[in-house]
Amino acid sequence: MSEHTHVTASDGVIEVVLDRPEKKNALTGAMYADLASAIEKADAEPSVRAVLVSSVGDTFCAGNDLQDFVSSPPTADSPVVRFLGTLAGTSVPLVVAVQGPAVGVGATMLLHADHVVAAETASLRYPFASMALVPEAGSSMLLPRVTGYLRAAELLLTGEPVTAARAAQLGLVSRVVAPGEELDAAREFVTRLRRQPPAALRLTKRLLRADESTLRARMEQEMGLFVQQLQSPEFGEAVAAFMQKREPDFDAL
Repeated sequence: MSEHTHVTASDGVIEVVLDRPEKKNALTGAMYADLASAIEKADAEPSVRAVLVSSVGDTFCAGNDLQDFVSSPPTADSPVVRFLGTLAGTSVPLVVAVQGPAVGVGATMLLHADHVVAAETASLRYPFASMALVPEAGSSMLLPRVTGYLRAAELLLTGEPVTAARAAQLGLVSRVVAPGEELDAAREFVTRLRRQPPAALRLTKRLLRADESTLRARMEQEMGLFVQQLQSPEFGEAVAAFMQKREPDFDAL
């Protein structure tokens, strides 16, 4: 278990807390492995009604830890691929509490959730194209389904952030609450799930997510292009600009 991830299990609920606030809860390989293990544990225990994910600090998740990602690019058996596979395949309801910015995979993982509570201070951002990368976690398929093609294209092509209120209008979050109330509201929803018969919950989610094979195929396609872009001059310039705290210059390539 990573020092930056806390997992507890009680009364049919598995809670996962991301605890790396000094790095805005950017995910490392170890944290991806912990998230995957928690979901796999939930799948293996028939009495579990939900997995609840939250985080510590003022940012829900800033996406991938860039240095960790560059030094250890994803492979077929890497923790990030394992985590994305568990997201696509789990039949256990996933509930998420978002208190601040959710960026990159911090935003795309929400597309796999069954209930998302966001504080008014939350925002969602999909900055893949801005970083010379492509969408991941099946977001190139799931996002247009939720928002419609034109809105999804705007979000993915520009990488501009979306406020919690706008995210609710687009169907990307279930409920917006005052800052500090998001975790309690998420737990209240989990309490409602705990009253439900667990097998029926899982079967219902499987019906709602019935195109798992199509989703997995899209995720594999995305990851192939993602890894390809990691080797590109565009990505090299994006990383250099990020490290140097300047605007990237893609015209010079």
